[in-house]
Amino acid sequence: MPAAIGVGVGLGAYLVVTLIWFKPGFVALLAVALALGANEMYQALKRQGMTAAIIPIVVGTVAIATGSYLAGVQQPVVFSTTSVLLASLALTVLAAMIWRMPKGAAGYVKDTAASLMIIAYVPFLGSFAALMLAGENGSVRLVTFIVIVVMGDVGGYVAGVLFGRHPMAPTISPKKSWEGLVGSVVLGTGSGLALTVFGLGAPWWIGLILGVLLVGVGVCGDLIESLIKRDLGIKDMSSFLPGHGGVMDRLDSLLVAAPVAWLIMYLLVPGG
Repeated sequence: MPAAIGVGVGLGAYLVVTLIWFKPGFVALLAVALALGANEMYQALKRQGMTAAIIPIVVGTVAIATGSYLAGVQQPVVFSTTSVLLASLALTVLAAMIWRMPKGAAGYVKDTAASLMIIAYVPFLGSFAALMLAGENGSVRLVTFIVIVVMGDVGGYVAGVLFGRHPMAPTISPKKSWEGLVGSVVLGTGSGLALTVFGLGAPWWIGLILGVLLVGVGVCGDLIESLIKRDLGIKDMSSFLPGHGGVMDRLDSLLVAAPVAWLIMYLLVPGG
């Protein structure tokens, strides 16, 4: 527990400092976290004999995260943010498929499928955090997104421990309960309402939408990773973060919630 608390406090302090005074520092952390998450997925999938093209994936992950942010901030005339993101994504996919070619036809489809899964699951979904940061009031948008998801996790854990009686998905994650889900919605939505009104300066009903949807997809993200780990026969993706497990064990909810958060704020909050 002390190690887990120390890691959490250290990461939280870094996030606060970079989001207030040095946004590129957060983008660097995002790129590193996504690259580490991609590597964890690579190591996990190897257990099933699926060998992804990890080198082009890691290079592409860094390019997707940093390129999306820089394009959004600089607003270049020739290339839009969308074109940079799509080009980085497409080139990463192409590089991964070409990288595997010298090993021949045997297992090509299986290995390529592993590469495409990692690219879609980790850097692509994670890149929407960089897009949020690049928008107007980007730090507030990103904090709103992160706090809602994190508070949803906290609310679910506390309510599940105190009141959990009815399993929500016993075959996937036996510890999750419907009571925990209620706690997630209450705390996550409450955080969303407060941050949307007082942080983003947007109507309360946008905070309600953000809270409910981000908590919902965040729970789905946790269940998706649980399914992956159960299928691969592992408890944690790694032990990289003391007391927390692997990087993917901390990113699971945030990854799937990032595109939803970006889309809602892009459509409903001016300057996205």
